[in-house]
Amino acid sequence: MKDWVKGRVVAKRQWNHRLYSMQFEAEVEAFKAGQFTQVALDIGEERVGRPYSLVNPPQDRPLEIYFNAIPEGPLTPRLSDLSPGDPIWISAKASGIFTLEAMPAARDLWLIATGTALGVYLSILRTAEPWERFERVFLVHGVRSADELTYAETLGALSDAQGERFRFIPALSREHREGMLHGRIPPLLESGQIEGQAGVAIEAEHSHLMLCGQSDMIKQVRDFLEARGMRRHRRNEPGHYTTEQYH
Repeated sequence: MKDWVKGRVVAKRQWNHRLYSMQFEAEVEAFKAGQFTQVALDIGEERVGRPYSLVNPPQDRPLEIYFNAIPEGPLTPRLSDLSPGDPIWISAKASGIFTLEAMPAARDLWLIATGTALGVYLSILRTAEPWERFERVFLVHGVRSADELTYAETLGALSDAQGERFRFIPALSREHREGMLHGRIPPLLESGQIEGQAGVAIEAEHSHLMLCGQSDMIKQVRDFLEARGMRRHRRNEPGHYTTEQYH
């Protein structure tokens, strides 16, 4: 049985009609940037939990998650209704190997996300490791519309701190905005528009990619990379891309 600890909501932010960030305090074990935790509520006679990446870097508190409230979901509508002071359950220990320590060396690090998968990269980027190990970092975030481009203040602070070493590339699939790519991430890679925006090619010799988000996006980007001679990274077989799917 999972070891649960009781936490307390300390803050909540609603970004649009369905996107939320939630911060809470809980006595959990130390975690690594890129790992996920389980968050749960007691609903009726059942404890309903789901995995969420931690958005805060390991050195910071409170803990933070970023989620999409799905009206028909068993947990997220209730999560989105919580207020500061309300109780919440969280697993005592975070899990997962979607961490930079598991990645091989490369010149360029590409972080590819759709939707709320942005959160895991915000944790990683606010540690020293990416800036010690990679010359440049490119964060590609695919969403439907501009109101889903969240955490602008955090991304702005990263850009100010890292200058030309960091590039944020948003892509809108259902809306046109000046200065932003239009379309889904896989076609934008196929057409060369993402590399054009970055001013850097994705190459096996120089690049490592982390893929997190919608399963179709991951599959299509994986096919694109493998067509270029790149392979999935495994513990015993170093490769060029790493994926995270836990839902």
